[in-house]
Amino acid sequence: MELSLICYDAANERTQMLASVEELAGREKTAGVTWINVECLDKPEEVTRLAEMFGIHPLTLEDILDPNHQRPKIEEFDNYLFIALKAVNISGELDLEHIGLVITEDTVLTFQEKPGDCFDGIRKRIKENTGRIRRMGTDFLAYRIIDTVVDEYFLSIDAFGSEIEEFEDRAMDEKDETFIRDLQHVKRKLLKLRRAIWPLRESISLMMRLESKLISGEMGPFLKDVYDNIIQAAETVETYRELIAGIMEVNLSAASNRLNKVMKMLTIISTIFIPLNFLAGVYGMNFNFMPELDFAPAYFIVLSVMVSVGVGMLLFFKRRKWI
Repeated sequence: MELSLICYDAANERTQMLASVEELAGREKTAGVTWINVECLDKPEEVTRLAEMFGIHPLTLEDILDPNHQRPKIEEFDNYLFIALKAVNISGELDLEHIGLVITEDTVLTFQEKPGDCFDGIRKRIKENTGRIRRMGTDFLAYRIIDTVVDEYFLSIDAFGSEIEEFEDRAMDEKDETFIRDLQHVKRKLLKLRRAIWPLRESISLMMRLESKLISGEMGPFLKDVYDNIIQAAETVETYRELIAGIMEVNLSAASNRLNKVMKMLTIISTIFIPLNFLAGVYGMNFNFMPELDFAPAYFIVLSVMVSVGVGMLLFFKRRKWI
């Protein structure tokens, strides 16, 4: 488990890596905002100790330590707000990471399921005192964290857009045997991303309506902005899912069309051979008294008739535009 501490106000900033939760116990309370970030929850006893220090409810602690079965949500308690959300990692397979966000009056605690995150931009803003983050409270820091996670959604959505363009080019390729399997794989990843985005939309909507002392009135426009971004991301995901369904239909239609062409050709061949088989069957009967058996050119006459029938049927099909 990695534990970092960032304390800041309009005038000062201090970043510190901590070896254990116990180092927080003797820490003097400072003015401004404190951001405690926990990466990799492999020491539940340390996380439990941290939760006890900040009066975090056992149910919230359970949500933090058991991320696999949690969906994005927001819960209000007497002394803090808890927000659960999913961060996305698009390196290789689509990987969702559970993040627990606890907002108190002067402290924000973030609990990350895995090491590494996308919050370096926020840390840089705090360190260099750019933007308004050093002048704002914990609610603005929480907003910046959520907004950064939502920005990562758009990066993954852009990657999906590139993949879908490739599938549009592959849809008509009859030799592409892995097309359906690959397309289904992308469809499952989009569904996974959708499950992360849609519940977060509900959480931010509820956060905008909360009458909590931890969310100041000036946060309204910022929350509205991140809410609009989530709606845009959700709509784009739905659009891509519809595109995938359309691409799959195009591929199936192309395959069906190719099959129809093959069946059409086989039907024409079978139809031509019906009268030829009739003639061959008649003259293949082993009767002793058939007038044509003793006629010398009979064989060549029958072959000529069979060729004429075949050519005539081909010309007839061509004239009717069946071939």
